[in-house]
Amino acid sequence: MEDHPSDISVQCTCMMDDPAIDVDCLCKLARRICQQFQAYQAEVSLVVVDDEGIRQVHERFLHSEAVTDVISFDLTDADGIPSFEIVVNAQEAARQANTRGHQTAAELALYVTHGLLHQLGFDDTDEPTAQKMHQMEDKILLQAGFGTVYNTTPQDQDE
Repeated sequence: MEDHPSDISVQCTCMMDDPAIDVDCLCKLARRICQQFQAYQAEVSLVVVDDEGIRQVHERFLHSEAVTDVISFDLTDADGIPSFEIVVNAQEAARQANTRGHQTAAELALYVTHGLLHQLGFDDTDEPTAQKMHQMEDKILLQAGFGTVYNTTPQDQDE
């Protein structure tokens, strides 16, 4: 990634009392993704919540009471500067990481990446676009030092 003048603002708020959640790492990842996709002027708000927090967001904005992993919003207004809010569920990340055999930090990084990619034009509504999106997620996470996260299974970790 070459240097480019940028004005990327990333704020990260953790609504949980969990010292294992590295919000600085998540902020750096979000900044890196924005730079990679040439969103050199962007505002990103990352919010780390628990099951109840994501359920409340899901119900309020998408009228579903289900617990999910990540919800992202495009809050860009008339000034045209990209403004995104990404809400990630740390409890779901811990469960999925345990099931899939990797670290919770990697799963949270996947959620941040997934939410941002949606806002940067990626879609996963059908198999071809989902495959393209998930390949990009793994490419980004591999480059950021998390390894391949989406396209793994527990047995992949043993090889």
